Amino acid sequence: MNKSTVSGKFDEIKGKVKQGIGEATGNERMANSGTADQVKGSAKQAWGDTKDAARAAANDSAERAEGEAHTMRDKIASKAKEAKDAVSERADEFKRKRSA
Repeated sequence: MNKSTVSGKFDEIKGKVKQGIGEATGNERMANSGTADQVKGSAKQAWGDTKDAARAAANDSAERAEGEAHTMRDKIASKAKEAKDAVSERADEFKRKRSA
């Protein structure tokens, strides 16, 4: 939850109270203002939820990329070791043939 979401929830609650008081007292202007505050609060909450979702997506992408990079490094290191072992094996085979 971020600042926009919290602010939006506050505006929505404030709007409900204003609307209720306006309707109870017959004050149309206050009731309408309360409804407007509720709409404003809902919009802020939606914006906050959107920001949270975008942040989560960015974090997931970064974590996934980091994991993929780690996997790629492991594959490269493994292939390098395989190449070294193959060269060493061939060199040992060559030495055995030369000394026989």
